[in-house]
Formats: sequence, structure tokens, C-alpha cells
Amino acid sequence: MNIIVCIKQIPDPEIPPAKFKLDIESKRVIPPEGIPPVINPYDEQAVELALRLKDKYGGKITVLTVGSDAASNIVKHALSMGADQGIVLNDKAFEDSDSFSTAYILSQAIRKIGDYDLVLCGRQAADWDEGLVGSIIAENLGLPLVTLAEAIDVPDGELSVKQVTLEGYQVIAVPIPAVVTVSNEVGRPRLPSGWGIISASQKQIPVWSASDLDADPSKIGASAARRKLIKLFIPVRERKCEIIEGETEAEASVKLVDRLIKAGVI
Repeated sequence: MNIIVCIKQIPDPEIPPAKFKLDIESKRVIPPEGIPPVINPYDEQAVELALRLKDKYGGKITVLTVGSDAASNIVKHALSMGADQGIVLNDKAFEDSDSFSTAYILSQAIRKIGDYDLVLCGRQAADWDEGLVGSIIAENLGLPLVTLAEAIDVPDGELSVKQVTLEGYQVIAVPIPAVVTVSNEVGRPRLPSGWGIISASQKQIPVWSASDLDADPSKIGASAARRKLIKLFIPVRERKCEIIEGETEAEASVKLVDRLIKAGVI
């Protein structure tokens, strides 16, 4: 079973608040010194689910990411977990792509790879939390889509996907090939093995540009973005403490209720 997993590099979610800085003018997060970016946790769980399928059915796992040269680090992380090969999609023309453009770039790469049975994505990225790319890839490729997967099996040549719902879960059968987005209910991803880390560090990660993908310039980059970032800021929260006093507890309680009503709390 040949599986393609789309992954993304994001700022480490465990960054201490004091180190989280923004460039207000360019509307970008300033990379904190000494804290490298990491693979999106939901995407890491997608890699884990792909590895479980490979352990059971065999096949090959290819990881794809859109990013800079530094994005090869998360590809190597996936390889150290057990993925077979990875590709970085890197071109200046890709900069400032939104979810639609990113999904288009990934779709072009998937078409170029060609031989696949399943495309996996994390349910959303832990930086912007839009959760759109997997669904748009399915639309672009004309493939069936199942979101929020907890587990996947392949009985009788079709996918059986356990999908998370508000009430629990449901099982959906879809034909192969298909696109599935993976939820955190998959569980903790496996740790890379020592040999996996050594092997991954020695691999050269191929880089595909816009021309390699035969990408339409009108569908990539800032000019193709369907949404505009107006403002990026860290919210300021002010806390105030007011002491309500009274001659008795009953009097203080009445004053407290009156104050809460005036404040619009109750």
C-alpha cells in the first residue's frame, strides 16, 4: 500500500510565552532563538497512522512538505520514524501561499508522484488551525474524503475509516485511492529509532520547484491568496480587582450582586 503524507513545519507549540514575538509590520512570527521549528503534531500523528498501515500491509510511505530548505528537518524526522522517502516543495514563487495555494502545490506534487493508494494529512495545523488543506487536496484530485480519522483498516480492497464524532465514532467505507485527515485520537506517535535517526541524517532530500510541478503561476503565492491577513497581534489582557465591603455578609452580598449587574456579568 503506497501512502503519501502531507506534513508542515510550524513554530514549536511549547515556546515559552516570553519568547513568542511578532513582527507587526510584516505580520509574521519571529523565530525564537535557540528553539527550532517542529513538525505539526497532527501531521506527526498522520505519519504514525501511515506507519501502522505499512506495518500491517507493507508498501511505501512518501512525505511531502511545502517550505524552505529548513523544512527538510521535519522530512528527516518522518524518515527517522520509518517513512521511506520525502520531498520538499520549495520555490520563491510559493511564498505567502494561503491554504488554497498550498493545497494546489501539494496536489501537483501528488499528481507527479502518481502511484498512491492513500493521501493522509493532519486534521489541521497547530499554528493557524484552519484545517482546510486536506479537504482542498481531495477536491483538487477528485478523490473521496474522510476527515477526523482515528484509525484505518483496508478490508477487501477498500478503506474502512473510524471517524471521530461528537457522540463517539462512526465507521465509513470508501474506495481507494482517497484522502483522509487524521485526528489526535490516533494516539502518541512512535519515537524515532537510533538507526532511523542516523539513516535519515544521511539522506539527501529532493527539492521540487514550481517548474518541476508544472504549477500555474496564477494559483500560487501571495497574488493567488483568497484571504488577506489584516492584523497579527498578541492580545493584551488587563486584570482588575475590586473589593466589595459591607457591614455584614448580607450587605456585602447585595452590593456584590448589584456590582455584577452593572458590569453586565449577570
